[in-house]
Amino acid sequence: MLTLTTLKSPKGANRDTKRIGRGQASGQGTQAGKGHKGSKARKSGHMRTGFESGAQPLYMRLGKRGFKNEPFKVSFATVSLGVLNEKFDSEAVTREALIEKGLLKGANKSKPVKILATGELTKKLVFVGIEKFSKTAEESIKKAGGEIKQAQ
Repeated sequence: MLTLTTLKSPKGANRDTKRIGRGQASGQGTQAGKGHKGSKARKSGHMRTGFESGAQPLYMRLGKRGFKNEPFKVSFATVSLGVLNEKFDSEAVTREALIEKGLLKGANKSKPVKILATGELTKKLVFVGIEKFSKTAEESIKKAGGEIKQAQ
């Protein structure tokens, strides 16, 4: 019968750690598996990533041309119309209201908000100060009788 007291790992599952630098009898004597001299044989012989001894490192050899948009990229916190339809009842949809209802959490609280047309909107909602809308979301808001107001 298998109980907590009889549990064992299968044979060969746990291997003993290699005990380096413990004398000749350990099987790793003399140079302790580190070869002969050199910086990699020393106690602090670790090299940083990309280090190529005397050679010019690859990241310095390659050209750095072109424009990278990553530092300027704007990422949006997205909210779908279906979720708004469930959570709101003909009141104004603002950033504060979205945070209060738990639709914006964590890092999304400070990001600009984008409304997506996932789901269906049946209520007349007024959107105040929301930064961006998808085209289909904008159409379905107007179709439901809602309106979009920019922040003053």
